Amino acid sequence: MATRLLAAPSYLATVRADGAPRVHPVTPIVTADGLYVFMEPTSPKAADLRDRKLFALHNGVPDNAGTGGEASVSGAGRLLSDDATRAAVVAAASYRPEDRYLLFELRPSEVRCNGYGDVVLPERRRWQAAHAESVPSVTNALASNRSPALSSATPRTCSP
Repeated sequence: MATRLLAAPSYLATVRADGAPRVHPVTPIVTADGLYVFMEPTSPKAADLRDRKLFALHNGVPDNAGTGGEASVSGAGRLLSDDATRAAVVAAASYRPEDRYLLFELRPSEVRCNGYGDVVLPERRRWQAAHAESVPSVTNALASNRSPALSSATPRTCSP
């Protein structure tokens, strides 16, 4: 799952002040502790995440056949200012984030992964958090092809 999200580009959808969706290409960063994105302080998506928090993240696919499969995560973003977390995320990034960039953690409430003809997954699965307040780390789900392998959560919806 992480491999799919890390294949550039991924697309981050946020909610504008007027309620309309806004979609941006991003480079997500996966660490042992979670899923993150850096962005310019003046970015509209930063304002969307700060003010309304909701997001959906989807990997790009290279063709109409969905080669490589697809992965999507939705939930709530939160602005982080912790220096230790920032240092760990910078170290894990595939590029050098500027010091001025804001760091957001993307906390999942749903994780989905679909495979197509060229990608065999153990089964098609969808995971949803039981409670928005108890959203677990996304790392375990992103590290595998089995979407809901989140250690502290109970799958509410999983279907073949």
